[in-house]
Amino acid sequence: MHVVIRRFRTTDGDAIRALFRDGIQEHINPSFTHAMLQPLYLGLTLFLSAGGFLMGGWVVAACTGGAWLGLVYYCCHELYAGFVRERLRTDMQDIQSSYLSDADNCFFVADTEVNGRSECMGMVAVTGKTEAGSGQRYGELFRMIVSSASRRTGLGTRLAQTAVDFCKERGFSKVVLETSSTQTSAVALYNKMGFTLTHTHTTTESPHWVTSLTRVIILRMEKTL
Repeated sequence: MHVVIRRFRTTDGDAIRALFRDGIQEHINPSFTHAMLQPLYLGLTLFLSAGGFLMGGWVVAACTGGAWLGLVYYCCHELYAGFVRERLRTDMQDIQSSYLSDADNCFFVADTEVNGRSECMGMVAVTGKTEAGSGQRYGELFRMIVSSASRRTGLGTRLAQTAVDFCKERGFSKVVLETSSTQTSAVALYNKMGFTLTHTHTTTESPHWVTSLTRVIILRMEKTL
């Protein structure tokens, strides 16, 4: 499969938004599994199920345990689905004006031809920013998505390197990005490319209690150029 990385075109809009939605929401189930495998959550599940059994037998046990599982799954779903809703309402609604109306911003698309038709296999965006205090210009990497059909082909590395090269061309001092702790493949890729962890937090598009129950941590990483 020959994949070309190029700048976004307005005709890519619907395909890119669909790829973005699917790529982000596929993290729902892994994040739920990650949360439920935490010792605290395993203990709570057993405690609630046992308490329900003592109060009313197997039916109550199933209801209490199931309600807890449902709550955690809802939070994991809302964390990622809520992020998608917000982004589709803002920058991803009009990619052209959000990322291509300023020379310090760009949106790249990984494109291939399938049965004579152009197909988007990945994306990455960069916006130029100015650091408070030092006044240094840096690039922030966003919307890094690779389609499931193009995983393990090196496309993720190519997209990330394209973003880094763009930042070098613009004279930025560094590249920064944020990813979630459950996106282990992405974290491994960024580490391999020389990004280092600089900060962690739990601020997301969702309410704080939702993010807390998912046990997801946001990792901020950067690479000096």
